[in-house]
Amino acid sequence: MLEKLGMYFQYPFVRYAVIVGVLIALCSSLLGVTLVLKRFSFIGDGLSHVAFGAMAIASVLNLTNQMALILPITIISAILLLRTGQNTQIKGDAAVAMISVGAMAFGYLIMNVFSTSSNLTGDVCSTLFGSTSILTLTEGDVLICTILSVAVVIIYVLFYNKIFAVTFDESFAKATGTRADNYNLLIAVITAVIIVLAMNLVGSLLISALVIFPALSAMRIFHSFKMVVLFSAAFSVICAFLGIIISILAGTPVGSTIVAVDVAAFFLCYMTGIITGGAQK
Repeated sequence: MLEKLGMYFQYPFVRYAVIVGVLIALCSSLLGVTLVLKRFSFIGDGLSHVAFGAMAIASVLNLTNQMALILPITIISAILLLRTGQNTQIKGDAAVAMISVGAMAFGYLIMNVFSTSSNLTGDVCSTLFGSTSILTLTEGDVLICTILSVAVVIIYVLFYNKIFAVTFDESFAKATGTRADNYNLLIAVITAVIIVLAMNLVGSLLISALVIFPALSAMRIFHSFKMVVLFSAAFSVICAFLGIIISILAGTPVGSTIVAVDVAAFFLCYMTGIITGGAQK
């Protein structure tokens, strides 16, 4: 098996897949803890559907650099979700559903009406489930992903205390002079960046798994915010790496395999929490 892995790692696309997968998993886990605690977990689903719609437009326009269109549209949608979710007439979950379903519908409609591909079904499946896109990354894609991932980690570390404050008690944070709205906006923008990057790894429909499972798994064992974040990051990176390796050896879809490993690891953490008492309040 080791010889087989060594043979596969001689190919650049395998190395690219592992690098991008680990970086995306790391970034997703960091923001995942905050999103879960703020009960805004499904923002990943909403923004991934928006990114799908933007991708459809970019494909129809035959853009060579689709990221230049997808990323700004997803960031703007994240800001709109944040603002709309604070509206007393449209609650957060309703705003996510409204924007995500609309974007998904228009994206698929555009791809059908203005299709430029002979394999529309395959393109849609790949985008939704990340079946092959992670294995077709170029050196430029890896460079962009690395730069954005490093930027996300640096921003998270620099503003860790502020993010912690707005995560647990936004009202108290505002009372102490923290500009909570600005940091909520920062969280939304970073989340949008992560969602766009993660589309290549697990596809639009499975992105929430990268956000939710590491955070929930860590919370089964630890109660400290810092320990939850650290364990969540390690958990996500290990699961992504194992998922990619298993996918390569078994020939299974990359995104689905990573999510399956996340689910299995979650149950291990859940049982560990019960045995050690970590999951008890």
